[in-house]
Amino acid sequence: MEEVRLQKYLANAGVASRRKAEELILAGKVKVNGIVVTELGVKVSPNKDKVEYDGKVVVSQLNENVYILLNKPIGYVTTVKDQFNRDSVLDLVKVKQRVVPVGRLDMYTSGALILTNDGDFVYKVTHPKHEIEKTYMVTLKGIVQKDLVEQLRKGVKIEDYITRPAKVKILKIDKDKNQSRLEITIHEGKNRQIRKMCMAIGYKVLALHRSKIAGIEVKDLPLGQWRYLRKEELQIIKKSIYN
Repeated sequence: MEEVRLQKYLANAGVASRRKAEELILAGKVKVNGIVVTELGVKVSPNKDKVEYDGKVVVSQLNENVYILLNKPIGYVTTVKDQFNRDSVLDLVKVKQRVVPVGRLDMYTSGALILTNDGDFVYKVTHPKHEIEKTYMVTLKGIVQKDLVEQLRKGVKIEDYITRPAKVKILKIDKDKNQSRLEITIHEGKNRQIRKMCMAIGYKVLALHRSKIAGIEVKDLPLGQWRYLRKEELQIIKKSIYN
């Protein structure tokens, strides 16, 4: 097999995303054939070179990429390593490959999450220039006003940026419970964006569930369960990020 850049080798081994792998290299945490590497641009041969991270040999699965869809339950973090030792989505997905989450869902958000050992795929899906659609079911405290929903559709100011136009549907208004249920579809992936968008128009999110990612639904997948992405589903995503 031809040589590949060290950060790509690490990403495809599931150690971290490609960008994070670059940070690990620059921090001197990676060895190649027993020698610490601190510069980017180093190439390795997957069949010949010995790569180590954090004292452990790293085996890349460049020829065996897997793509997994998980219906994440509330209470699980999407970080590979958690300083507070909280339950991780990696505890739910048991495969021989070392996979990482593609993007994040906060601990109190459930729903669709993709995991893979394909570092290049992770890099491209999470890059801001690629518009991967994400749909959320949102329960709000209070009766939502139509003029405020229109603000969400046009874009609202969050901290130092204005969100791009979103698709928003009012699914249910429950006056007895003083709650509203919306479906919101966005292309961006800012940290806690849906919660902040709703806060920007004066509503607190009571429950948040990502029902679709790139049009792929988890409605038939029980919470906490996972499956491999179907070939046609993977093709849809790759078509949007590699074109």
